[in-house]
Amino acid sequence: MKSLRSLLIIVIAIVLLLGAFSGGILIGWAIPGGPDSALGAIAGSSSNSVDELSSQSDTPEDLQTLFTPFWETWNIVHDVYVDQPVDDVEMMRGAISGMLDSLGDQHTSYMAPDLYEEQNSTLEGQEYGGIGAWVDINGDYLMIVKPMPGTPAENAGLQPFDLVIAVDGEDMTGVAGEDVLNHVLGPAGSTVVLTIQRGDENPEIFDVSIIRKKIVVPSVESKMLDENMAYIRLYNFGEKTEDELQQSLKELLAENPDGLILDLRNNGGGYLNTAIDVVSEFIKPDQVVMYEEFGDGSRTTYKAKRGGLATDIPLIVLVNEGTASASEITAGAIQDTKRGLLVGTTTFGKGSVQNWIALSNDQGGIRVTTARWLTPLERQIHQVGLEPDVKVEFTEEDALAGVDPQLEKAVELLKAMK
Repeated sequence: MKSLRSLLIIVIAIVLLLGAFSGGILIGWAIPGGPDSALGAIAGSSSNSVDELSSQSDTPEDLQTLFTPFWETWNIVHDVYVDQPVDDVEMMRGAISGMLDSLGDQHTSYMAPDLYEEQNSTLEGQEYGGIGAWVDINGDYLMIVKPMPGTPAENAGLQPFDLVIAVDGEDMTGVAGEDVLNHVLGPAGSTVVLTIQRGDENPEIFDVSIIRKKIVVPSVESKMLDENMAYIRLYNFGEKTEDELQQSLKELLAENPDGLILDLRNNGGGYLNTAIDVVSEFIKPDQVVMYEEFGDGSRTTYKAKRGGLATDIPLIVLVNEGTASASEITAGAIQDTKRGLLVGTTTFGKGSVQNWIALSNDQGGIRVTTARWLTPLERQIHQVGLEPDVKVEFTEEDALAGVDPQLEKAVELLKAMK
């Protein structure tokens, strides 16, 4: 029996539209960053003079000694490297990546222009090219969590727990999940060939040819279940999530349900302000949602807003290893305020806040960890996660059999609360 693997990058439930929202993983991976940056792009000059290069890149005077080895290396590569001409843009991007990698924080990194655009498109609710599946990028291989209804992924017969071991004939062994994601994404109308491994024992390996299409990432799914229970699933915390959530709540509450299930499984997160808005629909106004702590020791307190639509109805929140970042903010606030019970498995454990900042000259952007957050009871969940009030596993066998023991337990608990 194998438990459903954790989802993340961000970062981070990611959509292979494959929606590339590794996320969330941001708070959810992110607070929206402005277009301006304090970091300037390195000049693409190949001058032989270190002093001249330093001047051209406007290296501050107090840093010129520190950066002298950098510009010396830049010159040496241009002067003696065997394969000329070198790509100055790629060298510049590599330098930024190396600088951020040296911090040792998996959530602080450089995003090339195409990835930066795709990530922002997902959170903004825009459409773009892919296959249409929720995926897990945290394992040894990219794993299909669930194809979206009516998408190329579903039409191609992809199933939960399918592993993508090669893309267009290129072996993905040892390739980072986000990089595999980039291989699968592409223009609508183009074809991608995925090599799929299905099953653990005596696995089946086969190729699937899929024509990408424009896919709109869903943010909210809602419906009435049997036993007069309302169900809402959030797929991310993007720009349109709050509006869609409010509309869903109005429609469901008009049915006078006996209880409400909020499904945050495999939700990798999104915008911080959206998380505050979402929590505010479920807890009383002015209750603490989270604390944000910065490197200088200062702290910001976030409280619920007034006007929540579902502050009294019995509530169960479904969580699992893919519940991360903004999803954990939501689940943590509901748990700490005793507003509802968490059902499922331990969450991902992303307790840091990232800011996305666009770099100059359309050279992509960077995401930088700027703070850590705590639950209302001041719990630090980074790399620890939230423990559910009621632990229920969801196995591969359950998924293949079409049963959902976590959802069944939620309904059972809500019936007992009537």
